[in-house]
Amino acid sequence: MSCWDTIQAYALRSIGIGERLLPRDDYGLCQQFTLIGSGMIWNIYFGVLALCAGFFLAVAVAIGKSSKHRLIRKPAEWFIFLFRGSPLFIQFFFAYFLFLTVKQSMPFLGAFTAAWLGALVVLFLNTAAYSGEIFYGALLSIPKGDIEAADAYGMAGWTRFRRITFPTMLRLAWPAYTNEAIFLFHATTLVFFSGFPILKQQGDALYYASYFADKTFNPFIPYPILAFYFILLTLVIVGVFSLVNNHLNRHMPREAKRKIRFRPNLIR
Repeated sequence: MSCWDTIQAYALRSIGIGERLLPRDDYGLCQQFTLIGSGMIWNIYFGVLALCAGFFLAVAVAIGKSSKHRLIRKPAEWFIFLFRGSPLFIQFFFAYFLFLTVKQSMPFLGAFTAAWLGALVVLFLNTAAYSGEIFYGALLSIPKGDIEAADAYGMAGWTRFRRITFPTMLRLAWPAYTNEAIFLFHATTLVFFSGFPILKQQGDALYYASYFADKTFNPFIPYPILAFYFILLTLVIVGVFSLVNNHLNRHMPREAKRKIRFRPNLIR
């Protein structure tokens, strides 16, 4: 099978399109690049949806934590503490067993035990907690002069939040939020180890990298390929978030603009 035939057969295999069986011989570079790249579709799916949905929950959690009302503030604080205080890997396991228990009593919720949905819920809640803390810190860093100026212009409530508080919060939090987005995409590889079942061998990128490492007894080819794909994905994320960062800071002097720097989370 030529490399082009391999790409046609396996490029979309992770989503059920193309060859049904995994290759059983001739584990060449083309096969490994193609299948691991196919698995990246799931990693991008988990990351994009969790990040987009988690953004709105994170903003709500940050506003809740900054509230003066105890009944609003305390649930937000405990939500952040729970998901930031426990390892993501453990959250996957607890979520799977919780969904499995719910499935036994309510069979129509069985889809949550599948990786495509159950793992997405965990990633969504986890990134919302971390991002919520980032946004909360940005809310506290908003210059008081901006709020006083808004009050002087007669802005209050939703108008002040929409025109002053929210844009300033985003501008201050965006560099740190970019690092959270990068880590979220890297964390999608934990789905493979978390207990969520793989459907018809249609796994993520790490699933296929592990498959080739087991078959060839040589992990020094598939895992660097996996790292190469994630490096490319990280460059795309940094590029997209930099464009948004430049838009948020378009009114600032060049020397005052906050630049995005990638700072990996060594411990989480």
